[in-house]
Amino acid sequence: MEIKKIQNILETYSEIEIKLSNVNTDNFDQYAKLSKEYSDLKPLAEKSKEFIKLHEELKDTQELVEEHDIEIKKEAEEEVEILKRRISKVENELKILLIPKDESDERNAIVEIRAGTGGEEAALFASDLLRMYSKFSELKSWKVEIMDISQTDHNGVKEVILNISGKDVFGNLKYESGTHRVQRVPQTESGGRVHTSAATVAVLPEANDIDVEVLDKDLRVDIFRSSGPGGQSVNTTDSAVRITHLPTGVVAQCQDEKSQHKNKAKALKVLRSRIFEIETKKKEDERALDRKAQVGTGDRSERIRTYNFPQGRVTDHRISLTLYKLDQILNGELLGEIIVGLEADSNMKKLSE
Repeated sequence: MEIKKIQNILETYSEIEIKLSNVNTDNFDQYAKLSKEYSDLKPLAEKSKEFIKLHEELKDTQELVEEHDIEIKKEAEEEVEILKRRISKVENELKILLIPKDESDERNAIVEIRAGTGGEEAALFASDLLRMYSKFSELKSWKVEIMDISQTDHNGVKEVILNISGKDVFGNLKYESGTHRVQRVPQTESGGRVHTSAATVAVLPEANDIDVEVLDKDLRVDIFRSSGPGGQSVNTTDSAVRITHLPTGVVAQCQDEKSQHKNKAKALKVLRSRIFEIETKKKEDERALDRKAQVGTGDRSERIRTYNFPQGRVTDHRISLTLYKLDQILNGELLGEIIVGLEADSNMKKLSE
């Protein structure tokens, strides 16, 4: 990696620092913009300083290699090898920091969990996944809001839509999109046979009205009565809302609130995010990006992970990672360990490109 390129990064960082110290704090927009640029660039700048410092140390140490004193020469040669290894490590870290970030990583996320094949057992597993993401969010100090939920008579979940807000939510959870498979003995199984069922997860970056313009004339809004497990009515008023975006055919509904107005607002938020995802994928296809080269960050049909209860095992098939810590993962405690592995694999693939 060229030292000149690294020096340019540090010059840019220094310029932003000076601008930030001189900006009028009354100009909030400019101050916020500069503050974000400064904080975004800080990890790269600190790693760049470390890279230059190591190169300077290497240069000084290489001069000692020319010494006539055999002992000094030997120590210098050993130090040169250590410094070269450290420089190589820091250089790789710099390359990862230089990978362009997905603009959506900092966004909040809409997470959709749906029971797949497997009947009630699949619905119970979808409930487990709901708990896992809720617990993980709690550990990350994120806020979880249920936008819509459809439950079964036995505490299972047919479908649930969450709005999770906080720092870098989409960047963390985008790798969760896909089919999650469970293997366990159902409570109703007297023979103790292991059954396999599944649930699908879709993680969308939250979109706002600036990202996606949704015109009232393009919407069909249907109002109906909320229903609970088994289909029975749980509300005496018609407060549930289903919105169809006519140009795209995208549908979103919400019945979780008693207020029709609140349900409509939530349904619109989900609708915008679904349309935004479609538009984002279209742009990526136009740029001929190979989505399959990424670590399964969007294909809902892809089987990404298996949760095996008899063996207490969780396997992520994309990176061949197996952990015998099923309980801790479903409690959200070790889900981050899998996400870190997926992110590292994604970065390595981007570097190789």
